[in-house]
Amino acid sequence: MPKLNPMPEIKIDPSELIKFGDKWKEHECLSRSPPYSSSQLGQLFDGAVGQALAVMLGNISIGTPSSKSLIPPETNCVEVGPVRVVGGVRPQNFDVGYRPDGLRFAFDSKTLNDTDSLRKNWQNMINDIATEATTVHTRFPHAIVAFMIILPEPCVPPQQRRDITEILERVTGRQSVLDSNHLAEAISLVFWNPNDGAIDLKVPNAASPLRIEKFSQQIEINYVTRYKGLPPHVHEEKSLGEKDS
Repeated sequence: MPKLNPMPEIKIDPSELIKFGDKWKEHECLSRSPPYSSSQLGQLFDGAVGQALAVMLGNISIGTPSSKSLIPPETNCVEVGPVRVVGGVRPQNFDVGYRPDGLRFAFDSKTLNDTDSLRKNWQNMINDIATEATTVHTRFPHAIVAFMIILPEPCVPPQQRRDITEILERVTGRQSVLDSNHLAEAISLVFWNPNDGAIDLKVPNAASPLRIEKFSQQIEINYVTRYKGLPPHVHEEKSLGEKDS
């Protein structure tokens, strides 16, 4: 039975992101077709989240799910999507999942990759986030639902950044199973620079729960609170991160 570990921070190598940046600069957008498509950008972040989650869960394996299967390919593995979930509102495919005995963790990455798409679709994206959280929590109230929104920095003017940040902060922070179902346990808002592949670490501001370096900690705290000491994890005498007195 694996022992829980701290969840590593999510870090993306700029040398990987710059490849998408070079593609983006051709038309100031990403194509839906490979190479370096919008879906592949999401998959880059999906893989990083899946790897970090697998470390936290005891360095367990990472499996590839079937989009039509309601059970994982192995009994105790992290799945890097599409993970099929039949929730309380609608069936939904997530990008990363963990479901050893039913759904415990569901993650979706969201990318909007050009100015027009952001202007037209960012509010619909927020609605999708709330709906996806609701469809999971109404059937699996203890499950952790997380999202990462990845946007090219040049496409998002300052006022729109503030608007997106403020609304996302209102739909994150679910800490108790009694909290509203539409809230997510963790959301990260990522602005990336196509010119150098760097993630802007100045926005959101340092106090925001949407900072990428806070993402793993929020997942870890919620998971430990809800599942520590329960199978398939070993019982630990001290809580994860607890210091000796």
